[in-house]
Amino acid sequence: MEKIKPRTLSGFMELLPAAQMQMDRIMETIRSSYALFGYTPLDTPLIEASEILLAKGGGETEKQIYRFSKGDTDLSLRFDLTVPLAKYVALHYADLAFPFKRYQIGKVYRGERAQRGRFREFYQADVDVIGDGALDITNDAEIPAIIYTVFSRLGLKRFQIRINNRKILNGFYAMQGLAEKSGDIMRTVDKLEKIGADGVRAILVDDLHLTAEQANAILSFTNIHGTNDEVLAALSGYRGKNAVFDEGLDELGTVAKYLGGFGVPAENFAVDLTIARGLDYYTGTVYETTLLDHPEIGSVCSGGRYDNLAEYYTERQLPGVGISIGLTRLFYVLGEQGMLNSEVPTAPADALILPMTDDLSAAVSLATELRASGLRTQLYTEAKKFKAKMNYADKLGVPFVLFLGEDEINAGVVTCKNMKTGEQEKLSPADAGARIAAFVEGQKGTASILDI
Repeated sequence: MEKIKPRTLSGFMELLPAAQMQMDRIMETIRSSYALFGYTPLDTPLIEASEILLAKGGGETEKQIYRFSKGDTDLSLRFDLTVPLAKYVALHYADLAFPFKRYQIGKVYRGERAQRGRFREFYQADVDVIGDGALDITNDAEIPAIIYTVFSRLGLKRFQIRINNRKILNGFYAMQGLAEKSGDIMRTVDKLEKIGADGVRAILVDDLHLTAEQANAILSFTNIHGTNDEVLAALSGYRGKNAVFDEGLDELGTVAKYLGGFGVPAENFAVDLTIARGLDYYTGTVYETTLLDHPEIGSVCSGGRYDNLAEYYTERQLPGVGISIGLTRLFYVLGEQGMLNSEVPTAPADALILPMTDDLSAAVSLATELRASGLRTQLYTEAKKFKAKMNYADKLGVPFVLFLGEDEINAGVVTCKNMKTGEQEKLSPADAGARIAAFVEGQKGTASILDI
């Protein structure tokens, strides 16, 4: 029989065991950070009815979605976690307590062109709070605190959460007589970092048919910079000219006011008028987070406020605010940049037991005893030579190997070898367990996941 060559589809990530342990640890850091703020975990199906996922229809979303039929049913793979959240809240409205705070880490699928750092199957790590009819602006200030907590716990220090409010932009464009083109203008301005001011100006004038004066006014406005207080003061000069602008400025000022109380240092937060977010459903606060020493990575976390999350599924007003971390891309880029800490333990076990007798009863009992005490323990029973067994332990990176032969069994001890130092000694099973447990406890919190 001809063998099929094993391969992984382009745009799909598979990790070796050590890297998977690193990914899982990053996921757990994100999960515990979200939970710290009182958010509940949620899981939604990978597959939904196409009419659910494509309620808005059209555009790049419909081109990129993985869609197929099973019998007479039209099905699609989810392309983000926000649309399934909208369906979930509309469907379970009567059973939920509002504001509804949820987080979700799950795979999504987009059939776009696979390229360096861009995947067709990837994890997103989302956190959102949904209100019933209204949602207080304080929630918009809490979201950056969650971002700050996540990245600080990962070991990052030099990152910046950039924030803006689309009402400010909409109001300003209305002042220029460009209200009907505000969406197109925002999507264009959102490309500033990619194509520069000249590229944006060209699109505004050539494609959107703005005058040169209008284009220059927009670029001048988005170029307002300085400290957060200085930017807010400059924006105050536009007060009284447009009600939507004034509302957005009030919201942005409130968010900035509360961030310090939420524990976000000034150096990790900046009001940035170039941030618009390209998606139309954002209606207020918008966020982007960048690594200051690696601007080439782009935004590693983004999101914002949306005032009508589930308008295609219910008549109820369900405003929300949240962010999403593109986890697979972030993990890939961190690895590519050499920012994943190789010193972080990635072994699947704290101890490996090597029985040296034909009767494995004592080794099985020892493994059970160690597991009962909370230690991750592997029992190696394969008929291999001693060198192969030790190579196995080395390859896994287990910190301790326990030898159990006739002499040890008769003496009621185990030979405990520290694989890093090479030291080994005979200890009672209880003392060996305590030694390993102390080592494991000492490793907790001593090494950041990222090598910054």
